[in-house]
Amino acid sequence: MTKRTATLQRETSESSIELSLDLDGTGESDIETSVPFYDHLLTAFAKHSLTDLRVRATGDTHIDMHHTVEDIGIVLGQAIKQALGDKRGISRYGDALVPLDEALVQAVVDISGRPYLVHSGEPAGFEFHLIGGHFTGSMVRHVFEAISFNAALTTHVTVIGGRDPHHIAEAEFKAFARAFRQAKALDPLISGIPSTKGAL
Repeated sequence: MTKRTATLQRETSESSIELSLDLDGTGESDIETSVPFYDHLLTAFAKHSLTDLRVRATGDTHIDMHHTVEDIGIVLGQAIKQALGDKRGISRYGDALVPLDEALVQAVVDISGRPYLVHSGEPAGFEFHLIGGHFTGSMVRHVFEAISFNAALTTHVTVIGGRDPHHIAEAEFKAFARAFRQAKALDPLISGIPSTKGAL
């Protein structure tokens, strides 16, 4: 089996990122983004998607964590796309319904080659909340945009319920991870590319 791995670097005046992943890993992670709650979310993504993930990132977090968080999402999406290769033999679709205490989130992923994000249901004011005193709630959607558009995924994330911003954000990442885990999985019944067009 061809290894589904990728290693990428991105350097800008706003951030410096080194990222490597293995889509056929066990969920091991080694993540230092300089944004602690984002470390927490990416660790959850790795664990629940069974993707080995290593990230080293620094940036102008003295201004805002926005640039660093967004740029990591871009690189993660690019790495996923590279590691997927021609997508031969993948399941393609995945869906998950994940609770975290009072929060409940559904995520659906299609490794379609067509970037699209539908994201809804976060409670009013969530986007303004500082989770852990540094991670703005609005960045959750922004990260999913960056990943989906750079990995060419069709992604639907729906917050069905929730009150605590930490729980909501974490449930969103875990649901996305579980859906992505299903979608990237190799299906022994599929020998080619799972599309009537013959390409994804």
